[in-house]
Amino acid sequence: MSKKILTPVIVVRELKRLYPEAECTLDWNTPLELLISTMLAAQCTDKRVNQVGKTLYKKYTSPQDFLDVSQEELEGDIHSCGSFRIKARAIRETCQTIIRDFNGEVPKTMKQMLTLRGVGRKTAAVVLHTAFGVIEGIPIDTHNIRLLNRLGLVSSVNQSKIELEMMEQTPKHDWPKLSHLLVAHGRAVCSAFSRDCPNCPFQESCPSSQTQGKLDLWKGKKHSK
Repeated sequence: MSKKILTPVIVVRELKRLYPEAECTLDWNTPLELLISTMLAAQCTDKRVNQVGKTLYKKYTSPQDFLDVSQEELEGDIHSCGSFRIKARAIRETCQTIIRDFNGEVPKTMKQMLTLRGVGRKTAAVVLHTAFGVIEGIPIDTHNIRLLNRLGLVSSVNQSKIELEMMEQTPKHDWPKLSHLLVAHGRAVCSAFSRDCPNCPFQESCPSSQTQGKLDLWKGKKHSK
């Protein structure tokens, strides 16, 4: 790629070419399963969540099922996903709200989703698009924040600010794909701890390219050779 200032449109176009299959990697059969899995995925790998889900969703098939067991029993069932006490409490309160306010169905708008305990804009955006085809916002997580800063597309670690900037600079039809593309590139080339700059299509234009003396914009530290 020739030297030029990177823009979200340029980055998304190139990443779509590199990772055409990039999509949500959580396994799910119903909107409720996707919602619960997305909540469990906080600070946990999708692979682990999918392993837990194979058993979890045989036992819990409706919001009421999560309320018919004790807090301690649910904690045991999701223990390996980490932060199990907090997540179990959030899941149970979310299910209570779904039953009370939404007739037992996962809501289909951002405003409604944000009334659920433990559900932020990132989780809501993932569920809305993946389960219902509704595009409302861009899922932004720590992986996205790292890549967007390294590429010089943002200069902030504030999730809400970054989402707003990307919404303003990216066509709406690309909003759902942006997060998955960045995650795919992070896994393949630009992880938190290891960067393969020579094999990155953005090397010539990236302000954090691995060149002696340049700064990693994500950490504000010089690269190691």
